[in-house]
Amino acid sequence: MLRDFLDIHKKSFRVLSSLGIILLIFMVLTACNSAEQTEGEEKEKHIHFLYNFATNSLDPNVDSSYVPIRAGITETLVKLDEENLTIAPWLAESWEGDDGTNWTIHLREGITFHNGNPMDGQAVKASLERTIEESVAMKNALKIDTIEAEGNTLNITTTEPFPEFISELVNPNVSIIDVTAEDIINHPIGTGPFALESFSPGSKLEVVRFDDYWDGVSPLDRVTFSFNEDPNARTMALQSGEVDIVYRPETESIEELKSQGNIQVDSTATFRVHQMTMNMQRESLSDVNVRRAVDALINRQEIVDNILLGHAEVAYGPFLPSLPFAPGYEEPETGSEAALAYLKEAGYERVDGVMQKDGKPLTLTLLTYPARPDLPLIAQVFQSDAKEIGIDVEIRQIDIPEEYMAANRDWDLATYSNLTAPRGDAGYYLNATYHPTGALNFSGAEVPELTAIIDELNQTVDQDKRSELAEQAADYVFENKINSFVLHPSTIVAYNKDKVENWVTTKSEYYMITNKLDVK
Repeated sequence: MLRDFLDIHKKSFRVLSSLGIILLIFMVLTACNSAEQTEGEEKEKHIHFLYNFATNSLDPNVDSSYVPIRAGITETLVKLDEENLTIAPWLAESWEGDDGTNWTIHLREGITFHNGNPMDGQAVKASLERTIEESVAMKNALKIDTIEAEGNTLNITTTEPFPEFISELVNPNVSIIDVTAEDIINHPIGTGPFALESFSPGSKLEVVRFDDYWDGVSPLDRVTFSFNEDPNARTMALQSGEVDIVYRPETESIEELKSQGNIQVDSTATFRVHQMTMNMQRESLSDVNVRRAVDALINRQEIVDNILLGHAEVAYGPFLPSLPFAPGYEEPETGSEAALAYLKEAGYERVDGVMQKDGKPLTLTLLTYPARPDLPLIAQVFQSDAKEIGIDVEIRQIDIPEEYMAANRDWDLATYSNLTAPRGDAGYYLNATYHPTGALNFSGAEVPELTAIIDELNQTVDQDKRSELAEQAADYVFENKINSFVLHPSTIVAYNKDKVENWVTTKSEYYMITNKLDVK
Protein backbone atom coordinates (compact mmCIF):
# COMPACT_ATOMS: atom_id res chain seq x y z
CA MET A 1 0.00 0.00 0.00
CA LEU A 2 2.77 2.42 0.92
CA ARG A 3 4.80 1.55 -2.23
CA ASP A 4 1.86 2.29 -4.53
CA PHE A 5 1.24 5.53 -2.80
CA LEU A 6 4.92 6.58 -3.26
CA ASP A 7 4.95 5.59 -6.95
CA ILE A 8 1.86 7.62 -7.71
CA HIS A 9 3.26 10.70 -6.04
CA LYS A 10 7.01 10.32 -6.74
CA LYS A 11 7.29 13.66 -8.51
CA SER A 12 5.87 15.43 -5.55
CA PHE A 13 8.21 13.60 -3.23
CA ARG A 14 11.25 15.01 -5.08
CA VAL A 15 10.42 18.52 -3.96
CA LEU A 16 9.41 17.65 -0.45
CA SER A 17 11.83 18.18 2.35
CA SER A 18 12.99 15.22 4.40
CA LEU A 19 10.72 16.34 7.19
CA GLY A 20 7.77 16.40 4.81
CA ILE A 21 8.52 12.87 3.60
CA ILE A 22 8.67 11.57 7.15
CA LEU A 23 5.40 13.30 7.97
CA LEU A 24 3.67 11.90 4.89
CA ILE A 25 4.88 8.35 5.57
CA PHE A 26 3.66 8.66 9.14
CA MET A 27 0.22 9.71 7.90
CA VAL A 28 -0.01 6.74 5.49
CA LEU A 29 1.11 4.27 8.14
CA THR A 30 -1.48 5.71 10.50
CA ALA A 31 -4.14 5.21 7.84
CA CYS A 32 -3.01 1.61 7.31
CA ASN A 33 -3.13 0.96 11.03
CA SER A 34 -6.61 2.47 11.19
CA ALA A 35 -7.75 0.18 8.38
CA GLU A 36 -6.35 -2.82 10.25
CA GLN A 37 -8.26 -1.77 13.36
CA THR A 38 -11.46 -1.45 11.35
CA GLU A 39 -10.91 -4.91 9.93
CA GLY A 40 -10.39 -6.21 13.46
CA GLU A 41 -13.61 -4.59 14.61
CA GLU A 42 -15.45 -6.38 11.81
CA LYS A 43 -14.24 -9.65 13.33
CA GLU A 44 -16.00 -8.98 16.60
CA LYS A 45 -17.68 -11.96 18.22
CA HIS A 46 -21.09 -11.90 16.62
CA ILE A 47 -23.89 -14.42 16.05
CA HIS A 48 -26.85 -14.05 13.70
CA PHE A 49 -29.94 -15.94 14.91
CA LEU A 50 -32.94 -16.38 12.59
CA TYR A 51 -36.32 -16.97 14.23
CA ASN A 52 -39.60 -18.15 12.69
CA PHE A 53 -42.00 -15.60 14.24
CA ALA A 54 -41.90 -11.88 13.56
CA THR A 55 -42.99 -9.30 16.09
CA ASN A 56 -43.89 -5.64 15.82
CA SER A 57 -43.57 -4.96 19.54
CA LEU A 58 -40.96 -5.71 22.16
CA ASP A 59 -43.20 -4.89 25.10
CA PRO A 60 -42.39 -7.91 27.32
CA ASN A 61 -45.71 -7.75 29.18
CA VAL A 62 -47.84 -8.32 26.07
CA ASP A 63 -45.55 -9.68 23.31
CA SER A 64 -46.88 -13.17 22.49
CA SER A 65 -43.64 -14.06 20.66
CA TYR A 66 -41.63 -13.67 23.87
CA VAL A 67 -38.78 -12.11 21.89
CA PRO A 68 -37.34 -9.95 24.72
CA ILE A 69 -36.58 -12.98 26.93
CA ARG A 70 -35.54 -15.15 23.98
CA ALA A 71 -33.10 -12.48 22.79
CA GLY A 72 -31.51 -12.17 26.24
CA ILE A 73 -32.85 -8.68 26.97
CA THR A 74 -35.15 -9.49 29.88
CA GLU A 75 -35.36 -12.01 32.71
CA THR A 76 -38.03 -13.23 35.09
CA LEU A 77 -37.93 -13.64 38.85
CA VAL A 78 -37.72 -17.43 38.51
CA LYS A 79 -37.02 -19.82 35.64
CA LEU A 80 -37.69 -23.42 34.74
CA ASP A 81 -35.04 -26.01 35.62
CA GLU A 82 -35.62 -28.15 32.55
CA GLU A 83 -33.63 -31.12 33.81
CA ASN A 84 -35.67 -31.57 36.97
CA LEU A 85 -38.93 -29.84 35.91
CA THR A 86 -38.73 -27.60 38.95
CA ILE A 87 -38.75 -23.84 39.50
CA ALA A 88 -35.28 -22.34 40.02
CA PRO A 89 -34.18 -18.90 41.30
CA TRP A 90 -33.26 -16.25 38.75
CA LEU A 91 -33.69 -12.56 39.65
CA ALA A 92 -35.24 -13.77 42.89
CA GLU A 93 -32.92 -15.81 45.08
CA SER A 94 -35.58 -17.31 47.38
CA TRP A 95 -39.25 -17.16 48.38
CA GLU A 96 -41.75 -18.36 51.00
CA GLY A 97 -45.51 -18.80 50.90
CA ASP A 98 -46.64 -21.73 53.01
CA ASP A 99 -50.32 -20.74 53.08
CA GLY A 100 -50.49 -20.22 49.32
CA THR A 101 -51.80 -16.66 49.74
CA ASN A 102 -49.07 -14.59 51.42
CA TRP A 103 -45.78 -14.67 49.56
CA THR A 104 -42.39 -13.21 50.43
CA ILE A 105 -39.86 -12.93 47.60
CA HIS A 106 -36.22 -12.06 48.25
CA LEU A 107 -34.45 -10.42 45.30
CA ARG A 108 -30.79 -10.82 44.47
CA GLU A 109 -28.60 -7.96 45.62
CA GLY A 110 -26.68 -5.64 43.32
CA ILE A 111 -28.50 -6.21 40.02
CA THR A 112 -28.98 -3.22 37.71
CA PHE A 113 -31.00 -2.60 34.60
CA HIS A 114 -29.20 -1.84 31.35
CA ASN A 115 -29.51 1.89 32.03
CA GLY A 116 -27.79 1.55 35.40
CA ASN A 117 -30.93 1.90 37.53
CA PRO A 118 -31.12 -0.58 40.42
CA MET A 119 -33.38 -3.61 40.21
CA ASP A 120 -34.70 -3.34 43.74
CA GLY A 121 -38.03 -4.05 45.41
CA GLN A 122 -39.67 -0.82 44.26
CA ALA A 123 -38.58 -1.36 40.64
CA VAL A 124 -39.85 -4.94 40.62
CA LYS A 125 -43.12 -3.88 42.27
CA ALA A 126 -43.63 -1.28 39.54
CA SER A 127 -42.84 -3.86 36.85
CA LEU A 128 -45.32 -6.40 38.23
CA GLU A 129 -47.99 -3.73 38.56
CA ARG A 130 -47.49 -2.75 34.95
CA THR A 131 -47.79 -6.40 33.93
CA ILE A 132 -51.24 -6.82 35.46
CA GLU A 133 -52.34 -3.40 34.19
CA GLU A 134 -51.31 -4.06 30.59
CA SER A 135 -52.33 -7.71 30.34
CA VAL A 136 -55.71 -9.06 31.40
CA ALA A 137 -54.33 -12.55 30.80
CA MET A 138 -51.53 -12.00 33.30
CA LYS A 139 -53.88 -10.37 35.79
CA ASN A 140 -56.04 -13.49 35.70
CA ALA A 141 -53.06 -15.83 35.79
CA LEU A 142 -51.19 -14.19 38.68
CA LYS A 143 -54.22 -13.43 40.88
CA ILE A 144 -52.27 -10.67 42.66
CA ASP A 145 -54.16 -8.63 45.24
CA THR A 146 -51.47 -6.44 46.81
CA ILE A 147 -47.70 -5.90 46.45
CA GLU A 148 -45.50 -4.24 49.07
CA ALA A 149 -41.79 -3.58 48.66
CA GLU A 150 -39.14 -2.91 51.25
CA GLY A 151 -35.52 -2.87 50.13
CA ASN A 152 -34.97 -6.04 48.13
CA THR A 153 -37.96 -7.85 49.59
CA LEU A 154 -41.44 -8.15 48.11
CA ASN A 155 -44.55 -9.12 50.04
CA ILE A 156 -47.34 -10.26 47.73
CA THR A 157 -50.84 -11.46 48.58
CA THR A 158 -53.03 -13.27 46.09
CA THR A 159 -56.79 -12.94 45.79
CA GLU A 160 -57.20 -16.60 46.77
CA PRO A 161 -54.99 -19.50 47.90
CA PHE A 162 -52.79 -20.18 44.89
CA PRO A 163 -49.97 -22.68 45.62
CA GLU A 164 -48.55 -22.47 42.09
CA PHE A 165 -48.19 -18.67 42.15
CA ILE A 166 -44.39 -18.82 41.92
CA SER A 167 -44.48 -21.05 38.85
CA GLU A 168 -46.59 -18.42 37.04
CA LEU A 169 -43.67 -16.00 37.44
CA VAL A 170 -41.78 -18.11 34.85
CA ASN A 171 -44.02 -16.67 32.14
CA PRO A 172 -41.98 -14.37 29.83
CA ASN A 173 -44.82 -11.82 30.05
CA VAL A 174 -43.81 -11.35 33.69
CA SER A 175 -40.31 -10.20 32.67
CA ILE A 176 -38.90 -7.55 34.97
CA ILE A 177 -38.28 -4.24 33.21
CA ASP A 178 -37.55 -0.65 34.14
CA VAL A 179 -40.97 0.96 33.75
CA THR A 180 -39.39 4.43 33.63
CA ALA A 181 -38.13 3.72 30.11
CA GLU A 182 -39.47 6.18 27.53
CA ASP A 183 -40.49 3.64 24.87
CA ILE A 184 -41.15 0.16 26.27
CA ILE A 185 -42.79 -1.03 23.04
CA ASN A 186 -39.68 -0.44 20.93
CA HIS A 187 -36.92 -0.26 23.53
CA PRO A 188 -37.54 -2.16 26.77
CA ILE A 189 -34.81 -2.02 29.40
CA GLY A 190 -34.22 -5.28 31.20
CA THR A 191 -31.54 -7.03 33.24
CA GLY A 192 -30.42 -9.72 30.77
CA PRO A 193 -26.95 -10.41 29.34
CA PHE A 194 -27.72 -8.28 26.27
CA ALA A 195 -29.02 -4.74 25.92
CA LEU A 196 -31.17 -3.66 22.98
CA GLU A 197 -29.31 -1.48 20.50
CA SER A 198 -31.89 -1.20 17.71
CA PHE A 199 -35.21 -2.68 16.63
CA SER A 200 -36.79 -2.83 13.18
CA PRO A 201 -40.38 -4.05 13.74
CA GLY A 202 -41.15 -7.20 11.80
CA SER A 203 -37.54 -7.50 10.64
CA LYS A 204 -34.83 -7.76 13.30
CA LEU A 205 -33.26 -6.43 16.46
CA GLU A 206 -29.63 -5.89 17.37
CA VAL A 207 -28.45 -6.54 20.92
CA VAL A 208 -25.06 -5.82 22.45
CA ARG A 209 -23.28 -7.29 25.42
CA PHE A 210 -24.22 -5.80 28.80
CA ASP A 211 -20.87 -5.47 30.54
CA ASP A 212 -22.40 -5.21 34.02
CA TYR A 213 -24.49 -8.36 33.74
CA TRP A 214 -24.91 -9.92 37.17
CA ASP A 215 -24.50 -13.60 36.22
CA GLY A 216 -21.32 -13.53 34.14
CA VAL A 217 -20.61 -11.31 31.14
CA SER A 218 -21.27 -12.83 27.72
CA PRO A 219 -18.22 -13.65 25.55
CA LEU A 220 -20.14 -12.31 22.53
CA ASP A 221 -19.99 -8.67 21.48
CA ARG A 222 -23.38 -8.63 19.79
CA VAL A 223 -26.21 -10.74 18.43
CA THR A 224 -28.52 -10.12 15.49
CA PHE A 225 -31.98 -11.61 16.15
CA SER A 226 -33.93 -11.54 12.90
CA PHE A 227 -37.26 -12.91 11.68
CA ASN A 228 -38.39 -14.83 8.63
CA GLU A 229 -41.61 -16.86 8.56
CA ASP A 230 -40.63 -18.73 5.38
CA PRO A 231 -38.94 -22.04 6.38
CA ASN A 232 -37.30 -22.45 2.99
CA ALA A 233 -35.78 -18.97 3.24
CA ARG A 234 -34.53 -19.76 6.75
CA THR A 235 -32.85 -22.93 5.52
CA MET A 236 -31.21 -21.17 2.58
CA ALA A 237 -29.95 -18.40 4.85
CA LEU A 238 -28.09 -20.96 6.95
CA GLN A 239 -26.71 -22.83 3.95
CA SER A 240 -25.40 -19.61 2.42
CA GLY A 241 -23.70 -18.56 5.65
CA GLU A 242 -25.88 -15.47 5.98
CA VAL A 243 -26.98 -16.60 9.44
CA ASP A 244 -25.46 -18.87 12.07
CA ILE A 245 -28.47 -20.40 13.83
CA VAL A 246 -31.91 -21.15 12.37
CA TYR A 247 -34.95 -21.96 14.46
CA ARG A 248 -37.18 -24.53 12.78
CA PRO A 249 -35.65 -24.94 9.31
CA GLU A 250 -37.71 -26.55 6.60
CA THR A 251 -38.43 -30.14 7.69
CA GLU A 252 -37.79 -31.57 4.23
CA SER A 253 -34.29 -30.05 4.25
CA ILE A 254 -33.14 -31.76 7.46
CA GLU A 255 -31.32 -34.67 5.84
CA GLU A 256 -29.64 -32.34 3.37
CA LEU A 257 -28.52 -30.09 6.22
CA LYS A 258 -27.19 -33.07 8.16
CA SER A 259 -25.12 -34.10 5.12
CA GLN A 260 -23.27 -30.78 5.17
CA GLY A 261 -20.17 -31.16 7.27
CA ASN A 262 -20.45 -27.81 9.02
CA ILE A 263 -24.11 -27.93 10.10
CA GLN A 264 -25.47 -29.46 13.29
CA VAL A 265 -29.21 -30.29 13.48
CA ASP A 266 -30.86 -30.67 16.89
CA SER A 267 -34.26 -32.35 17.18
CA THR A 268 -35.55 -32.06 20.75
CA ALA A 269 -38.85 -33.10 22.31
CA THR A 270 -40.54 -30.10 23.89
CA PHE A 271 -43.65 -29.25 25.90
CA ARG A 272 -45.53 -28.27 22.75
CA VAL A 273 -48.62 -29.75 21.13
CA HIS A 274 -50.20 -29.13 17.74
CA GLN A 275 -53.93 -29.13 18.29
CA MET A 276 -57.19 -28.65 16.44
CA THR A 277 -58.96 -25.92 18.36
CA MET A 278 -62.76 -26.21 18.26
CA ASN A 279 -64.97 -23.12 18.39
CA MET A 280 -67.71 -24.49 20.65
CA GLN A 281 -69.74 -21.32 20.15
CA ARG A 282 -70.52 -22.40 16.58
CA GLU A 283 -73.81 -24.26 16.19
CA SER A 284 -72.43 -27.41 14.56
CA LEU A 285 -69.54 -27.83 16.98
CA SER A 286 -71.72 -27.36 20.04
CA ASP A 287 -72.65 -31.03 19.42
CA VAL A 288 -70.05 -33.34 20.98
CA ASN A 289 -70.63 -35.95 18.28
CA VAL A 290 -69.63 -33.48 15.56
CA ARG A 291 -66.49 -32.71 17.54
CA ARG A 292 -65.82 -36.45 17.85
CA ALA A 293 -66.24 -36.79 14.09
CA VAL A 294 -63.71 -34.03 13.51
CA ASP A 295 -61.31 -35.80 15.87
CA ALA A 296 -61.82 -39.12 14.08
CA LEU A 297 -60.86 -37.52 10.74
CA ILE A 298 -57.40 -36.51 12.00
CA ASN A 299 -54.92 -39.04 10.62
CA ARG A 300 -52.24 -38.48 13.23
CA GLN A 301 -49.70 -41.11 12.21
CA GLU A 302 -49.86 -40.08 8.56
CA ILE A 303 -49.21 -36.48 9.57
CA VAL A 304 -46.26 -37.46 11.80
CA ASP A 305 -44.72 -39.63 9.09
CA ASN A 306 -45.36 -37.53 5.99
CA ILE A 307 -45.40 -33.92 7.20
CA LEU A 308 -43.10 -33.97 10.23
CA LEU A 309 -41.00 -36.80 8.74
CA GLY A 310 -40.97 -38.59 12.07
CA HIS A 311 -39.85 -35.56 14.11
CA ALA A 312 -42.95 -35.72 16.30
CA GLU A 313 -45.04 -38.01 18.49
CA VAL A 314 -48.75 -38.76 18.02
CA ALA A 315 -50.88 -36.88 20.58
CA TYR A 316 -54.30 -37.69 21.99
CA GLY A 317 -54.00 -35.21 24.86
CA PRO A 318 -52.13 -31.99 25.59
CA PHE A 319 -49.25 -33.33 27.68
CA LEU A 320 -46.23 -35.37 26.67
CA PRO A 321 -46.78 -38.99 27.83
CA SER A 322 -43.52 -38.81 29.83
CA LEU A 323 -44.92 -36.13 32.15
CA PRO A 324 -46.26 -37.36 35.52
CA PHE A 325 -49.67 -35.71 35.04
CA ALA A 326 -50.30 -37.06 31.51
CA PRO A 327 -53.14 -39.62 31.38
CA GLY A 328 -52.76 -42.89 29.54
CA TYR A 329 -55.25 -42.87 26.67
CA GLU A 330 -56.90 -45.76 24.91
CA GLU A 331 -56.45 -45.12 21.21
CA PRO A 332 -59.82 -43.85 19.95
CA GLU A 333 -61.56 -45.06 16.84
CA THR A 334 -60.45 -43.01 13.88
CA GLY A 335 -61.03 -42.88 10.14
CA SER A 336 -63.95 -42.05 7.88
CA GLU A 337 -66.19 -44.88 9.12
CA ALA A 338 -65.87 -43.72 12.73
CA ALA A 339 -66.51 -40.12 11.66
CA LEU A 340 -69.63 -41.15 9.74
CA ALA A 341 -70.96 -43.02 12.77
CA TYR A 342 -70.54 -39.96 15.00
CA LEU A 343 -72.19 -37.70 12.43
CA LYS A 344 -75.14 -40.08 12.18
CA GLU A 345 -75.51 -39.80 15.99
CA ALA A 346 -75.60 -36.03 15.54
CA GLY A 347 -78.42 -36.29 12.98
CA TYR A 348 -76.38 -35.85 9.79
CA GLU A 349 -76.63 -37.89 6.61
CA ARG A 350 -74.86 -37.84 3.28
CA VAL A 351 -77.15 -36.82 0.42
CA ASP A 352 -75.72 -36.75 -3.13
CA GLY A 353 -72.24 -36.78 -1.62
CA VAL A 354 -72.90 -33.82 0.70
CA MET A 355 -73.01 -34.19 4.48
CA GLN A 356 -76.09 -32.35 5.73
CA LYS A 357 -78.66 -32.01 8.49
CA ASP A 358 -82.20 -30.76 7.91
CA GLY A 359 -81.14 -29.92 4.37
CA LYS A 360 -78.26 -27.71 5.52
CA PRO A 361 -74.73 -28.75 4.36
CA LEU A 362 -72.01 -29.16 7.00
CA THR A 363 -69.35 -26.63 6.10
CA LEU A 364 -66.42 -25.71 8.31
CA THR A 365 -64.03 -22.75 8.26
CA LEU A 366 -60.53 -23.83 9.30
CA LEU A 367 -57.95 -21.23 10.35
CA THR A 368 -54.23 -21.78 9.96
CA TYR A 369 -51.09 -19.66 9.82
CA PRO A 370 -47.78 -19.90 7.92
CA ALA A 371 -45.30 -19.18 10.70
CA ARG A 372 -45.46 -22.87 11.61
CA PRO A 373 -45.31 -24.39 8.11
CA ASP A 374 -46.54 -27.83 9.17
CA LEU A 375 -49.88 -26.38 10.34
CA PRO A 376 -51.14 -25.35 6.85
CA LEU A 377 -50.16 -28.83 5.62
CA ILE A 378 -52.12 -30.44 8.48
CA ALA A 379 -55.09 -28.25 7.49
CA GLN A 380 -54.85 -29.43 3.88
CA VAL A 381 -54.75 -33.11 4.89
CA PHE A 382 -57.81 -32.61 7.08
CA GLN A 383 -59.62 -30.73 4.30
CA SER A 384 -58.98 -33.61 1.91
CA ASP A 385 -60.13 -36.31 4.36
CA ALA A 386 -63.26 -34.32 5.27
CA LYS A 387 -64.17 -33.88 1.59
CA GLU A 388 -64.24 -37.67 1.14
CA ILE A 389 -67.24 -37.91 3.48
CA GLY A 390 -69.00 -34.83 2.11
CA ILE A 391 -67.80 -32.07 4.45
CA ASP A 392 -66.70 -28.84 2.79
CA VAL A 393 -63.75 -27.25 4.64
CA GLU A 394 -62.68 -23.72 3.77
CA ILE A 395 -59.07 -23.01 4.80
CA ARG A 396 -58.40 -19.42 5.81
CA GLN A 397 -54.85 -18.14 6.35
CA ILE A 398 -54.31 -15.66 9.18
CA ASP A 399 -51.19 -13.94 10.51
CA ILE A 400 -51.39 -13.76 14.29
CA PRO A 401 -53.67 -16.56 15.53
CA GLU A 402 -54.03 -15.33 19.11
CA GLU A 403 -55.23 -11.91 18.00
CA TYR A 404 -57.59 -13.23 15.34
CA MET A 405 -59.20 -15.99 17.39
CA ALA A 406 -59.68 -13.72 20.40
CA ALA A 407 -61.33 -10.97 18.33
CA ASN A 408 -63.38 -13.02 15.85
CA ARG A 409 -65.85 -15.89 16.12
CA ASP A 410 -66.40 -16.44 12.37
CA TRP A 411 -64.50 -19.72 12.30
CA ASP A 412 -65.08 -23.33 13.32
CA LEU A 413 -61.67 -24.94 13.62
CA ALA A 414 -58.07 -23.76 13.90
CA THR A 415 -54.75 -25.53 13.67
CA TYR A 416 -52.84 -24.10 16.61
CA SER A 417 -49.61 -24.83 18.43
CA ASN A 418 -49.27 -24.31 22.14
CA LEU A 419 -46.78 -24.90 24.95
CA THR A 420 -48.65 -27.04 27.45
CA ALA A 421 -46.22 -27.49 30.36
CA PRO A 422 -43.58 -24.75 30.11
CA ARG A 423 -43.53 -24.44 33.90
CA GLY A 424 -43.20 -28.19 34.42
CA ASP A 425 -46.80 -28.18 35.67
CA ALA A 426 -50.25 -28.74 34.13
CA GLY A 427 -51.84 -25.68 35.72
CA TYR A 428 -50.67 -23.15 33.12
CA TYR A 429 -52.22 -24.87 30.11
CA LEU A 430 -55.44 -25.93 31.82
CA ASN A 431 -56.09 -22.44 33.21
CA ALA A 432 -55.14 -20.62 30.01
CA THR A 433 -57.01 -22.90 27.62
CA TYR A 434 -60.11 -24.20 29.45
CA HIS A 435 -60.91 -21.87 32.33
CA PRO A 436 -63.52 -19.22 31.39
CA THR A 437 -60.99 -16.49 32.28
CA GLY A 438 -58.14 -18.12 30.34
CA ALA A 439 -56.18 -16.01 27.86
CA LEU A 440 -56.01 -18.88 25.35
CA ASN A 441 -59.59 -20.12 25.75
CA PHE A 442 -60.28 -19.64 22.04
CA SER A 443 -62.75 -22.53 21.99
CA GLY A 444 -65.02 -20.48 24.27
CA ALA A 445 -65.20 -23.38 26.70
CA GLU A 446 -67.26 -22.63 29.79
CA VAL A 447 -67.96 -26.02 31.29
CA PRO A 448 -68.81 -26.03 35.02
CA GLU A 449 -67.50 -29.55 35.62
CA LEU A 450 -64.14 -28.79 34.02
CA THR A 451 -63.87 -25.37 35.65
CA ALA A 452 -64.45 -26.95 39.07
CA ILE A 453 -61.57 -29.39 38.53
CA ILE A 454 -59.23 -26.56 37.48
CA ASP A 455 -60.28 -24.39 40.44
CA GLU A 456 -59.53 -27.26 42.82
CA LEU A 457 -56.17 -27.80 41.11
CA ASN A 458 -55.30 -24.13 41.63
CA GLN A 459 -55.75 -24.45 45.39
CA THR A 460 -54.04 -27.83 45.83
CA VAL A 461 -50.48 -28.01 47.17
CA ASP A 462 -49.82 -31.77 47.29
CA GLN A 463 -48.08 -32.76 44.03
CA ASP A 464 -49.67 -36.23 43.83
CA LYS A 465 -53.12 -34.70 44.22
CA ARG A 466 -52.27 -32.04 41.64
CA SER A 467 -51.24 -34.73 39.15
CA GLU A 468 -54.49 -36.58 39.83
CA LEU A 469 -56.58 -33.46 39.21
CA ALA A 470 -54.61 -32.62 36.07
CA GLU A 471 -55.32 -36.09 34.73
CA GLN A 472 -59.01 -35.64 35.49
CA ALA A 473 -59.09 -32.38 33.57
CA ALA A 474 -57.18 -33.82 30.60
CA ASP A 475 -59.48 -36.86 30.57
CA TYR A 476 -62.53 -34.57 30.55
CA VAL A 477 -61.16 -32.66 27.56
CA PHE A 478 -60.41 -35.97 25.80
CA GLU A 479 -63.84 -37.49 26.41
CA ASN A 480 -65.73 -34.35 25.40
CA LYS A 481 -63.36 -33.32 22.60
CA ILE A 482 -63.29 -29.70 23.69
CA ASN A 483 -60.17 -29.59 21.55
CA SER A 484 -58.43 -32.30 19.55
CA PHE A 485 -54.72 -33.01 19.66
CA VAL A 486 -52.62 -34.01 16.69
CA LEU A 487 -48.98 -34.42 17.68
CA HIS A 488 -46.14 -33.32 19.92
CA PRO A 489 -43.58 -31.79 17.53
CA SER A 490 -39.87 -31.84 18.14
CA THR A 491 -38.17 -28.46 18.10
CA ILE A 492 -35.62 -28.46 15.30
CA VAL A 493 -32.69 -26.06 15.31
CA ALA A 494 -29.83 -26.05 12.81
CA TYR A 495 -26.60 -24.14 13.26
CA ASN A 496 -23.05 -23.73 11.98
CA LYS A 497 -21.14 -26.04 14.31
CA ASP A 498 -17.80 -24.72 13.05
CA LYS A 499 -18.69 -21.33 14.51
CA VAL A 500 -21.39 -21.63 17.17
CA GLU A 501 -20.52 -22.91 20.63
CA ASN A 502 -22.73 -23.70 23.65
CA TRP A 503 -26.08 -23.52 21.87
CA VAL A 504 -28.79 -25.40 23.82
CA THR A 505 -32.21 -26.28 22.37
CA THR A 506 -34.53 -25.99 25.37
CA LYS A 507 -37.81 -27.81 26.03
CA SER A 508 -39.55 -24.66 27.22
CA GLU A 509 -38.43 -22.65 24.15
CA TYR A 510 -37.88 -19.64 26.41
CA TYR A 511 -34.12 -19.46 26.87
CA MET A 512 -32.25 -18.97 23.58
CA ILE A 513 -29.69 -16.15 23.54
CA THR A 514 -27.86 -16.67 26.82
CA ASN A 515 -24.60 -15.49 28.37
CA LYS A 516 -23.11 -18.94 27.67
CA LEU A 517 -23.53 -18.72 23.88
CA ASP A 518 -20.18 -18.22 22.14
CA VAL A 519 -18.29 -18.52 18.87
CA LYS A 520 -15.26 -20.71 18.26
